[in-house]
Amino acid sequence: MIRTRSKKVLLVAPDTFPDQLLAKYNNVKHIAAAASIFPSIHELKPDVILFDHAHMSDGFEKVLRRLQTNSFYKKIKICCYKRTESVTADATLKVLGVDHMIYHEDLQKVSKSKATLNSINNIIDASLIKWVAGVA
Repeated sequence: MIRTRSKKVLLVAPDTFPDQLLAKYNNVKHIAAAASIFPSIHELKPDVILFDHAHMSDGFEKVLRRLQTNSFYKKIKICCYKRTESVTADATLKVLGVDHMIYHEDLQKVSKSKATLNSINNIIDASLIKWVAGVA
């Protein structure tokens, strides 16, 4: 699922995530409750956090601001999965510290741009992408 280059990944998504996909991976931790994000970060010390934007819609900005202001979280890469692209909302998320945006339509079409594909593959592998596309 997750490439071995991504040492520790924290996935913040709904509970409908199939646990059998993560059963053999000890480097991915899935949480659904927004209240358990920061305790999980301190416990796991992840390299990458993948947020489902629709799942985090209410408190997402507050979480991103907290991640941005505390120096303990500076080395963590933040990724966000969104159903559709929105120029103003995406610009706000980028300013708040999101490193990579992954859109549903990008997952559906075959990309000829190797740079985009490689940057996504460095963080997430194909089975997680299939899940994100299927759940949304």
